Amino acid sequence: MQFWVIQTLNSFSLGALLFLLSSGFALIFGLMRVVNLMHGSLFMIGAYVAAVAMHKGTGLAMAAVIAAVTTAVVGGVIERLILRRLAGNAQGQVLATLGLSFIAADFCLIVWGGDPIPIETPAMFQASMKFLGFSFPTYRVVVVAIAVIVGGLLYLLLERTRLGAMIRASVDDMQMARAVGIPASALFTIVFCLGALLAGLGGAIGGPIFSAYPGLDADMLPLALIVVILGGVGSLVGTFVSSFIIGFLYTFGTALLPDLAYVILFLPMVVVIAFRPTGLFGTIKT
Repeated sequence: MQFWVIQTLNSFSLGALLFLLSSGFALIFGLMRVVNLMHGSLFMIGAYVAAVAMHKGTGLAMAAVIAAVTTAVVGGVIERLILRRLAGNAQGQVLATLGLSFIAADFCLIVWGGDPIPIETPAMFQASMKFLGFSFPTYRVVVVAIAVIVGGLLYLLLERTRLGAMIRASVDDMQMARAVGIPASALFTIVFCLGALLAGLGGAIGGPIFSAYPGLDADMLPLALIVVILGGVGSLVGTFVSSFIIGFLYTFGTALLPDLAYVILFLPMVVVIAFRPTGLFGTIKT
């Protein structure tokens, strides 16, 4: 019984981190139609920046803020200097972000080496919490709570603010949004920075669980792609739900059937694409 409880908690924590990573990916692709293959690299960079900040003496909360701001700035520079010059060239944008992901991987390897850099769990969350006779790692519960809070804030941003209305209008019909005066250029930069910020935040928050190591980007990006396809591009609710679905499938698949873990992971995506190409909650017009 302890095994099932712990794996369930692990599934929730992985789903929470996938949501932080995938929500930004979904927003970027939903608005800009850019398959940002560097998104996993931003997650990895966030983990490394948080590790460096904590080794300098900051707490995890401040380290996460520093990591999120850093990746947001990196995302803004990439959008302004590279992706904007390739506007309308979808293949060029994909290849550019793929190339940037290789550059980021080599940069992290040169600067921080090939050994994992552990990120210490905050002292207040190091003790386990007990419920119904079971012990839970407190920090993993905190990670889930952070994802829920971030999801709520994103929902309020998209549904209750003027910026959110412009984003939703642009996702639904970009040409009409431009026609009514929505500044698409500035909106692209804001959304790309927001997506990069969420990825960096996820990397920092996930640091005590994963550590910062070369290849973290390659481990996380495929999962984010599956989440976005399964949930539906541009759907925050779909991203949230599918993040936890994939978290459960990946965690239990790896634990119970490691040889078939990827079959279990990709099969739901294939079925959804076959019968509902827009995803479980997708309503985006292509």
